[in-house]
Formats: sequence, C-alpha cells, structure tokens
Amino acid sequence: MSINQEVIDEAKEYAKSSGKSLSGIVEEYLKSLAKSGISDRKKSSMKLVKELKGSIKLPEDITSYTEILQDAMVEKYLSK
Repeated sequence: MSINQEVIDEAKEYAKSSGKSLSGIVEEYLKSLAKSGISDRKKSSMKLVKELKGSIKLPEDITSYTEILQDAMVEKYLSK
C-alpha cells in the first residue's frame, strides 16, 4: 500500500492528538467499511424481500413454511 507522505504525517498528528495509534485508527476504519458493506447487503436483501412479499399466493390449506418444505421434499424424493 502506498500513501502520500503528507497524508501520513497529518494522520500521525491526528492520532497523537486523539490519543490513539495510527494503526488503530486505520484498523477501526477498515472494520467500519467492512461492517457497512455487510449492512448494505442486508438492507438490499430486506428491500427485495419486502418488494416480493405478497407477490405469490399460497394455497389456503398450507399454513407454514415447514409444511411447504415437507410437501416439496415428499414430491421430490417419494413421488417417482
């Protein structure tokens, strides 16, 4: 990784004045980027789920996901 020396010097001054190490600040920042990336993906997934909610009409006699899954497995493995 290469960083402009002036930026490094300013960052060191900031770290010193805030009582932290420059490495600690960089590590904290990188962790926050990684977490926000995960959070963004979760938000995107939830948005898609909300958009799709109600788009499929299930038969009234099926009351739970477990029943749907059981029926699908029976059909896949036992209906041959």
